[in-house]
Amino acid sequence: MADQKSAILYRMVLPDHVCPFGVRAKEMLEAAGFEVDDRILSSREEVDAFKAEHGVDTTPQVFIDDKRIGGSDDLQRYLAA
Repeated sequence: MADQKSAILYRMVLPDHVCPFGVRAKEMLEAAGFEVDDRILSSREEVDAFKAEHGVDTTPQVFIDDKRIGGSDDLQRYLAA
């Protein structure tokens, strides 16, 4: 389907902690009809490397159409616009 909306979601899922903001972002994307490429950061090292690479302080981070939208609050504003 050519009109399928898609997003890439980077979120933290550690053995002792699942980021609730990542879960929220995934739920919001799916509810808005996005196909989600869910990229799990499963260690503190992966999380730290991702944040350093992208120059961000937090996860999750959502990308739509090769543009960084931001975290779950930013996504909520983006979807409301």
